[in-house]
Amino acid sequence: MCIAVFIWKAHPLYPLLLLLNRDEYHNRATKPLAWWEGDQILAGRDEVAGGTWLGCTRSGRVAFLTNVRELHSPPQSISRGRLPLRFLESNENPHDFAKELVKEADQYSGFNLIIADLPSTTMVYVTNRPKEDNISIIDVSPGIHVLSNARLDSPWPKAERLRDSFRDLLEVYGEREAPPEEMVETLMRNAVKDDESMLPHLYPVEKEYHLSSIFVDYETPLGRYGTRSTSVLRVKACGEVSFHEQYLENGFWKEQTVTYPIEAMT
Repeated sequence: MCIAVFIWKAHPLYPLLLLLNRDEYHNRATKPLAWWEGDQILAGRDEVAGGTWLGCTRSGRVAFLTNVRELHSPPQSISRGRLPLRFLESNENPHDFAKELVKEADQYSGFNLIIADLPSTTMVYVTNRPKEDNISIIDVSPGIHVLSNARLDSPWPKAERLRDSFRDLLEVYGEREAPPEEMVETLMRNAVKDDESMLPHLYPVEKEYHLSSIFVDYETPLGRYGTRSTSVLRVKACGEVSFHEQYLENGFWKEQTVTYPIEAMT
């Protein structure tokens, strides 16, 4: 259960500024941010299913994913983490990739996928929920957006808190750069939880209560679950990408930053 906030084509410094919390069981094998085989894709890696939740490429492609909160998943569904990776590995533009995905979207559990090609300033949102609406393909408009575990910009309380805090922080800094460490601490470490009356009531109340904060951390019968990493992806108009990650490893928080130029924009 991840959450992301981003501003697209509406910031004086960044065509894209994205923050994302990845929530997962602490005992699920994961590799932190690194260049993948071939040195073209930069992403963290889920070692169980082999996919990722957020990644970018030297050519200027970006993809990130959240799950849709639902009670039942299709039997033997394909891992959703493969979707960002497939886009990053492909040469298709976001619209064509999304149209191809329509043909097999029912093989996946509920997902929200955002794919972007930065050189052409194209960003598309794709979701296969709710089922009765079939798959939706939407061009992402300029501005601030929040993606949690419902459709893009669904007004869940945690999503609204994150949107408001993000907007306030951007107003404070104006045309100056906000340090990624401050953005993580101010926005993505927020542990405020919702009152029971505000919960979606899809899961048991106790579980939903713990999932209602931006930063998640709680014990479950299957082990500790919560925010495993926080990513800050900043893309400048000149084509410079800065990918900052804070991640949990063996019970300790570590951090790293990788910076590189987009080949098609330099």
